[in-house]
Amino acid sequence: MGIDMKAGGRVNNNGRTAPVSENPYIRLLVKLYRFMARRVECQFNKVVLKRLFMSKMNRPPLSLSKLAKLMAGKDGQVAVMVGTVTDDVRMLDTPQGLKVCALRFTEGARNRILKNGGEILTFDQLAQQHPTGSNCLLVRGPRAAREANRHFGAPGTTHAAPYVRSKGRKFEKARGRRKSRGYKC
Repeated sequence: MGIDMKAGGRVNNNGRTAPVSENPYIRLLVKLYRFMARRVECQFNKVVLKRLFMSKMNRPPLSLSKLAKLMAGKDGQVAVMVGTVTDDVRMLDTPQGLKVCALRFTEGARNRILKNGGEILTFDQLAQQHPTGSNCLLVRGPRAAREANRHFGAPGTTHAAPYVRSKGRKFEKARGRRKSRGYKC
């Protein structure tokens, strides 16, 4: 008995095994973490490697305010973010002594962390200081926060927002959108 190629065929593993990015710094980090994932007995390096392969859309930025919430009560731990850490002007006081490792920091975020006695690490420094990922907290940004995600799903059933030319009274605001016009879902 062979494989019935018509009915599904062979199962192939989808998922990246290398970054698509041409960025030489990401490529060097992949070399380092490929070695670490193979030689160090822990799951942490494997997860970091997998996230280094991801596209930019799957590496959404994380704001400093969200990072502060996630790190509350976790003194002495390093926040590890495979992506960008951005500043949040709505947050008035930055927590003291944040230790963060990320691919990139915006200028405002970098200044605020350093000014409040925090520490910024690169991934190669992290590999030297915490090779097993002990005392590290892996964090990531909100992947579903893109504007496009509002429109995903079947219209009328999953609260998917329509793509509308304008947002006025006359544009897709009648049946199905208001209780007074037939029904609202």
